[in-house]
Amino acid sequence: MALNPRTPVVVGVGQVTVRPEPDAEPAERPEPVELMARALRAAAEDCDGARPGGGAPAGQALIRRADSIRVVVPLGWRSINPALIVAARLGFSTEDTPRELVLSAIGGNTPQALMHDACRAISRGDLGVVLVTGAEAMYTRASSRRDPGKAPLAWASQAADGTPEPTLFGVDKPGATELEMSRGVILPIHAYPLFENALRAANGWSLAEHGARIGALWSRFSQVAASNPHAWIRQSRTAEEIVAPSADNRMVSFPYPKLCTANMQVDQGAGYIVCSVEAARAAGVPEDRWVFPLAGADANDHWFISHRPELHRSPAIRLAGQATLELAGLGIDDVAAIDLYSCFPAVVQMAAHELGLPIDDPGRPLTLTGGLTFGGGPGNNYTSHGIAQTVGALRDEPGTVGLVTGLGWYATKHSVGLYASRPPAGDGAAPFAWRDVQPEVDALPQCRVDSEASGPVRVETYTVAFDREGQPERGIVACRTADDSRAWGNIGDADTLTALCTEEGIGRTGVLADGGLLVLDD
Repeated sequence: MALNPRTPVVVGVGQVTVRPEPDAEPAERPEPVELMARALRAAAEDCDGARPGGGAPAGQALIRRADSIRVVVPLGWRSINPALIVAARLGFSTEDTPRELVLSAIGGNTPQALMHDACRAISRGDLGVVLVTGAEAMYTRASSRRDPGKAPLAWASQAADGTPEPTLFGVDKPGATELEMSRGVILPIHAYPLFENALRAANGWSLAEHGARIGALWSRFSQVAASNPHAWIRQSRTAEEIVAPSADNRMVSFPYPKLCTANMQVDQGAGYIVCSVEAARAAGVPEDRWVFPLAGADANDHWFISHRPELHRSPAIRLAGQATLELAGLGIDDVAAIDLYSCFPAVVQMAAHELGLPIDDPGRPLTLTGGLTFGGGPGNNYTSHGIAQTVGALRDEPGTVGLVTGLGWYATKHSVGLYASRPPAGDGAAPFAWRDVQPEVDALPQCRVDSEASGPVRVETYTVAFDREGQPERGIVACRTADDSRAWGNIGDADTLTALCTEEGIGRTGVLADGGLLVLDD
């Protein structure tokens, strides 16, 4: 079948994991930008199917003719234009640096969204070769801060004067309202437990049933990580080990102990090379290395949690998933390899429900990495690892289709993509199909918010935040008022906080005072 020369193909993927070395100086470990460059070098070798260090003429040819270098914004290191430093590490001079240098906004959806954007540009003929990379060295950063007596980190930086600004991709906007933040919704560990507990209530599970489901799901993820050579934690865990609080698994926010949360204390990088069929052929990339992005869609749920009518659902995932499958002419049962974004168990369950996937199919696990707890959670760049694993899985099973999802902020920003080891069907097939389903999401109802609410309320969902010593310190509660508006409250009573971790709190009534203090009825 003749292929449109502008058809985009992923030809190389690379992952780098630098494991803990107790005796090594933090300053001797690679910085984030070096991890990014290493990931792209590995992707170049992958273009040729080469072993590390074995030479990669096709991959190197693609790097040299790159039109765009795109960096997923790191959380643990900031620089004005990281792509410019990556270009230098790859051997570009200031005279031959790729014409487009991009830095993304915050969000774990961005590696997949950048893929969509690159594929669309390649399909139009605007770009021929795009390099995407990202990395974090949070383990090294934390190690250095724990021991100030060791040599300080001297990571790359750029002077504000004279450094060209990158092209920004995406929208930087706070993930929570001032009201939500004032009640304690500040970090993902405060938001996702709210969704998790809402899931429990919507499905009528008891606390014990719910805990068992979470543990079983995450245990399956740990088993995948155990067989993934790039995973940060390659130790399979039982369901009981995952959900039972212990000295090594302290409670973070009910119902999540540490082993149910994204693990950002990693040193990991990943990247990919996507180019046109024309560029892949010119560079000499073997066709058995090609993986085709078939279709994708992007959308945000109602941006702030307060405005979402149901906190256990994600219309954006549902609509983006439906659009992606429809564009590719496929159904969910046609998908063999799956990597769902997995910062916390709640979002995996939400995405599986919206996409029509069982969460416990032993022949089709919902992760290819082990997820952000076990595979590793390198900030915004996790999904690059998911893409890399998907590309490998499709090459291993020719003729199969893979699905990758990315997610940003508090289950806010979503990106869904389909990949295949074979090109789109039909001589007239579009090189790549994409749809913006945001108008459909925006047309859905929003919840009213009463920021000044006081008086009788009903608990809609909640979490109990714990301190580092494992003691409950604050309850964060989403409530409904008499007119069904959403309000936010806090619980500080120690006995009530303890009870909320052993007895169902959703559906209970109470009185919300000015300032947000909530006292539950007996």
